[in-house]
Amino acid sequence: MTTDRFEDLLRSTLKAETEAAADRIADLEDRVILEIEERSPKLLWHEWLRQLLAPTTGSRIGQLLVVGATAAVFLFVGMGISSNLLRNNASPRLSLQPVRAADGTQEVLFVLPAMDAENVAVVGSFNSWEETQLSDQDGDGIWTASIPLSPGRYEYAFLIDGRWWGQDPLADEYVQSFGEFSSVRYIGRGGDEV
Repeated sequence: MTTDRFEDLLRSTLKAETEAAADRIADLEDRVILEIEERSPKLLWHEWLRQLLAPTTGSRIGQLLVVGATAAVFLFVGMGISSNLLRNNASPRLSLQPVRAADGTQEVLFVLPAMDAENVAVVGSFNSWEETQLSDQDGDGIWTASIPLSPGRYEYAFLIDGRWWGQDPLADEYVQSFGEFSSVRYIGRGGDEV
């Protein structure tokens, strides 16, 4: 056999084998992925929960960093809000003590911190559930309105950019009706009395 003939035979044999193998290689990646998916263990819900609750040391450090950073952010935001409230409470506009008028009504201050809000209103039994706008005159995110109220029990809620917010931290209690909370404030006789 001559060298040229041997090389031609070798080339044709390799070409035939390569073409035959090409069909098997064409979907090799899909078959490998399918095989890996079939072999990967499926975690049951309780195993997943156990892994979540007992993470590795590295992920625990990450969790601690995230929790610490979140706590620091809330601490600084809380300090900023409280300093603004304390500074503004020194002025008569933000006095939380009601002022009794000659006709027996009291000026009751409604205060709500809503940093990113564009519109805040209060609705309640004192205004037939119609909106009374709160204002944020200095742009610090603390919205206020002073409303004259006679002694009695009043249910109310805030509307923050149209969304219902019924759990005022300054409320005397909360009630739930139709799936939503409303705040309750008592004016006079055990409530906001001067």
